[in-house]
Amino acid sequence: MSFRLAYRRHVIGVSALAGLSASLVLSGCSSSSKQASQSGSSSAAATASAAVSSTAPSSTEGGSPAPSSAGAAPASGGSPASDISATISVSMQQTDIKTGDPTTYALVQAFEKKYPNIKVNLSGQPVAQHDQTIDVGAQSHTLPDIFWVQSADTGAKLAQSGALLDLAPILQSGGIADKIAPATLAEFKSGNTQFGVPYQALVTGFYYNKKILADNGLQLPTTFDQLVHVATVLHQKGITTIANGANQSAFSVWAFLTCLDRFGYDAQIPGILAGTSSYNNPDFLKFYQALAQLQKAGAFSSNVSTETYNQAVADFSAGKAAFLDSGVWAASQLQSSPVGADVGFWIGPTFSNGVGPQNIAMNVVGAPMSASASLKPGTAKYQAVAAFFDFYYSDEGQQIFIANGQPPVTTLTAVVPAAQTVFNAVLTAIHGVPAPKAQPDQFLSTASQNAMYDSMYGVIEGQLTPQAAITLADTAIKANK
Repeated sequence: MSFRLAYRRHVIGVSALAGLSASLVLSGCSSSSKQASQSGSSSAAATASAAVSSTAPSSTEGGSPAPSSAGAAPASGGSPASDISATISVSMQQTDIKTGDPTTYALVQAFEKKYPNIKVNLSGQPVAQHDQTIDVGAQSHTLPDIFWVQSADTGAKLAQSGALLDLAPILQSGGIADKIAPATLAEFKSGNTQFGVPYQALVTGFYYNKKILADNGLQLPTTFDQLVHVATVLHQKGITTIANGANQSAFSVWAFLTCLDRFGYDAQIPGILAGTSSYNNPDFLKFYQALAQLQKAGAFSSNVSTETYNQAVADFSAGKAAFLDSGVWAASQLQSSPVGADVGFWIGPTFSNGVGPQNIAMNVVGAPMSASASLKPGTAKYQAVAAFFDFYYSDEGQQIFIANGQPPVTTLTAVVPAAQTVFNAVLTAIHGVPAPKAQPDQFLSTASQNAMYDSMYGVIEGQLTPQAAITLADTAIKANK
């Protein structure tokens, strides 16, 4: 199949312009505050806002959120939330929210149980369609009440057009502002308008199947050369090394975006955006050459161009691939899969010819959630939306995050059950590891993001040479600053 450029965007929590909103602390380890301050990552990372401990099973085991009075949701506007009767709409970037975003699904179910007079119409679409719905809704004043926004940059533009509700009164009235790192909230602010709040944390890398590696006499690699060796051995045995899917999900190159950071991306992107340097440079070319080396070693499936991200997850879950390029959002799904007991998490390879820090993990804040400016203070619908946000960021709501394999985005200190082995593997892998300022695509416009994804998948599919790929991304970035 020929390589085709297409309109492609992010999936869960993969577009923002901020640093880490959650510090993941494992019991028996030293505090991460000092490590964060030394990491060189963004201010939000240095002012971590949540602590998660990994220890023995607790009352949260099995997915049941621990009760907490913090979810009382006083509801901005004056009336107690229990007295509100309203229907609100929540729109997300997943077609099957129950499977693709179990955290949001569980939060909505728990919210409706707590407040039976408030009905939540939860809907989802593929990312591109969702974005189009938001674009059209902003122009026609028909936005959903609450919705996922593709990036902080997109949110700022919507806010400047007057389409988004200023959430500051809700955050202050419900005490939410005290639970989220100020630096995180600042990333979702345009002028005096607090247009967004953090959706979920963005922690990405490679999940791996311990049994496949062991059965083939292999160990988890640490360097890129070792990864190429693993790919060569597995390819000879007819086993896919890395499950990826380009079809309708070209954004699914998360782990490779972190690899790009290991070639000096953080240091170079300011100059690239300012026009004083170029994406087409010798350091970044080394990254694309590494991708080509993996492709030649047979690391990817033969149908990577026609397979979707969800199909790649299914392949890994069925034991058909040794690694999966994904993020923390998949932890719960993988835990319950046939390979759950054998799944570990890896932050990715170091490169002997890399530039800058090699021991880094992608652990930054995710995309924002926003609300429609059509909501009017004092109305039942506004109060219901306020109650929803209050619940979302309450301790009770954040315990639902943990029960579904997601780090909290608040100051909550919580216990992760030992039974959540996949989630714990993620936390262990990233603990104490410095984070970059942001995921590389988060600095770019949508058009430039799409070109970056296409450049990477072009090499992965064997359709673009490293030089052609880097030129593709460079041209788009220069044209869409």
